[in-house]
Amino acid sequence: MRETDGVPTGPASQQGMRRANLALVLGVIARAPRSRAEVAAETGLTRAAVSSLAEELIGAGLVVEEGPAAPSGKVGRPGTALGLNRDGPGGLGAEIGVEHLGACVVDLRGEVRAWRRQEIRNRDRRPAAVMADLAELLRRAVAESGLRPAGLALAVPGLVGADGALLQRAANLGWQDVPLAAELRLALRAANAEELAELPLRADNEANLGGLAELWLGGGPAHFLHVSAEAGIGSAIVVEGRLLRGARGYAGELGHVPVRPDGPRCACGAHGCLEQYAGESAVLRAAGLEGVRGDWVALLAERAGAGDEEVRDALAGAGTALGIASAGAVNLLDPAEVVLGGGYAQLAPWLLPAMRAELAARVTVRPWADDRLTVSRLGRRGPLLGAAVGVVRALLADPGRPEG
Repeated sequence: MRETDGVPTGPASQQGMRRANLALVLGVIARAPRSRAEVAAETGLTRAAVSSLAEELIGAGLVVEEGPAAPSGKVGRPGTALGLNRDGPGGLGAEIGVEHLGACVVDLRGEVRAWRRQEIRNRDRRPAAVMADLAELLRRAVAESGLRPAGLALAVPGLVGADGALLQRAANLGWQDVPLAAELRLALRAANAEELAELPLRADNEANLGGLAELWLGGGPAHFLHVSAEAGIGSAIVVEGRLLRGARGYAGELGHVPVRPDGPRCACGAHGCLEQYAGESAVLRAAGLEGVRGDWVALLAERAGAGDEEVRDALAGAGTALGIASAGAVNLLDPAEVVLGGGYAQLAPWLLPAMRAELAARVTVRPWADDRLTVSRLGRRGPLLGAAVGVVRALLADPGRPEG
């Protein structure tokens, strides 16, 4: 059935029905290996239809025959189990950070097959120069994985338009109105990676992808607020298992929620934003480490763990500001949990006490429980994992979609 904005407009085409059935069969196989008969029983399709669809999925390299299926207790020989092809198409993720670049390849099961990270200062570098370095990193990751990517997703620390192609603004990079997809395709071609340049390519905010990774891989609830930081502060709002993007795709800019309206001016032009109290520059300044370059999160964690009181006080102050901003979000959205991710996950032991105190004092929608503030087990890997896994999930959800 054709749809316009989700409203049926006519009968389904034969091609559309087959695409839907391919996704249905592949979804069952993705949960666990199944025989054709088991797939038919779970989907309600005929065994003949399942066999035809399975052959198409095998031909596309998405599914393989794994051998005899587990005994079902029924009389007769067991069927052949169908499973996801771990050597089939993969998901390619890329990340541009203020102080690093990243590339990741996952297989159809979501298992990481290649992971590369390069420490490099990207602030105020030209986008073309950054993309050239990223293209080489991607080329090497794909070669290491041995897989053929089905698509490419890029995580960036800024506001990305709804089309996933244009970066509107990334204050911490010093970028504005950058055509990300076009720039990266040019860099990939220059790196002799034409096959990667032709992939479907979409960019998204790093906090959004970190939140999606938490939803898909973190084992958390269907309603949560994911708060993360690298150079800046971002958040992802997940409601009923879906990312809340807002009218223009910019929801979740927690870093620019004012916690003290009369506070210092922020790079965004407003005053007293959360980033002025819990962002990289603010915390380093409060810790007496202003001007330090490199991995600021690892440095703070090392010094706090060694008992540096100035660093611990700086992190406690950041935790207070985070608690104030998070309490406002909790009162507005009523999430089941607030999850600390990104760099905050590594700094959690020194942020949590002050955050809990502010949440307990300020949340009014219902009594606050400390166990509703949790720490992501994905940590700083979240955005890159979210990018790569998102490509695979899109493929599994619609394996019959034409490429490009």
